[in-house]
Amino acid sequence: MVTLTAEMKEVFAKNKPYAIATASKNGIPNVTPMSTVQVVADDTIWIGDNYMVKTLANVRENPHLALYIWDPEKKRCFQIKGTVTVKTSGPEYEKIKAQIKAKGPQYPAKGLLILKITEVFDCTPGPDAGKKVE
Repeated sequence: MVTLTAEMKEVFAKNKPYAIATASKNGIPNVTPMSTVQVVADDTIWIGDNYMVKTLANVRENPHLALYIWDPEKKRCFQIKGTVTVKTSGPEYEKIKAQIKAKGPQYPAKGLLILKITEVFDCTPGPDAGKKVE
């Protein structure tokens, strides 16, 4: 099981919005900024769906997603990859829905993407750039 380290969580906390990348089953890429993103466990990230169209279509066809996190102060970055499950009901969805609605009733809170982390790569410029973090 791949998990986020304390350093990765620190870098994660400095981001917003987050760059989220998906691809259709035919490999057509899509990258979009997302704000409702949170680490809920060392191996799990939640992404709230308010306005997803291409991202949602892509993960339904191809459940793989990449997330980029960057620390502008320390110039550290990581790419997090994993598989996605989409939830539109149940306790996890209700929890993210309540968090989104607390920000404002205008947000639709259509769903929840649950990212189970499978790989993390260092993308900081230097000799370790592109290497898988074990």
